[in-house]
Amino acid sequence: MVVQQHRRRNVAFAVVAVAGVVATTAGCSGGGGAMADDRPAQDPGAVLRAADVLLAAGSSKARTSMEMAAGGTRVTIRGEGGYDFARRMGRLRVVLPKDPAGVNRHRPITELLSPAALYMKNRGAGVPADKWVRVDSTTLEDGNLVTGGATDPLTAAELLRAARNVAFVGEKDLAGTRVWHYRGTTYIGGAARSAAPYARGALAAAAKGFGEDAVPFDAYLDEDGRLRKVRHQFSYVNQGHTVDVASTTLLYAFGVTVSVALPPSGDIFAGEIKA
Repeated sequence: MVVQQHRRRNVAFAVVAVAGVVATTAGCSGGGGAMADDRPAQDPGAVLRAADVLLAAGSSKARTSMEMAAGGTRVTIRGEGGYDFARRMGRLRVVLPKDPAGVNRHRPITELLSPAALYMKNRGAGVPADKWVRVDSTTLEDGNLVTGGATDPLTAAELLRAARNVAFVGEKDLAGTRVWHYRGTTYIGGAARSAAPYARGALAAAAKGFGEDAVPFDAYLDEDGRLRKVRHQFSYVNQGHTVDVASTTLLYAFGVTVSVALPPSGDIFAGEIKA
């Protein structure tokens, strides 16, 4: 693991990279009508409405994974926690990949997700164990779609507002839940313009920082139109090289209580993170 230092707007922050890869580390096909049996999820247009349905759902548990190629080896960063869609806040425990010898030399990172910023604990050399690192998502070149090692679940849904050429793939069982699988391409710039106000700043930053505006995706919705799983294929430019990153979000246990409290200002680390 390499910790890279960056400065934007006089704010220092760290990004975990694996062999130099940054990763801490409205039309659609099929029209807007429901299919023959009139189940809401069997409607390609439901993909565009995924973020609104999640907001109405209130909350859920979440699992995330982020895969990328590093030095010829594919590595995965995994996260697990919960998300309060109504408050647009979440908490994840993110586990970094083991080193080539199979040893996990990094403590899990606790991440707090909020509309304005990402908070990380156990994040970077030189940061006291009881302190948090705060990063303004709009100052990140990727809008924090990949920097934290997990895509904010609600932002992942907001990305789908710009989905195009959405095709119904078929029905399947996902961990005991019947879901409808859709495939298409969304566009970061278009999503930034269509997203709810809380997500526009970060997505606008991502639209400038990513190598490709187009993002292929696979989305799985249940019969209530709730997003159960989404996988985005990002192309991210890092140190002049285009890196392919696959980010997957799995949502389940809707309605569960999710408690997220942002740290007080006195618990925010104000120093510079060492490499």
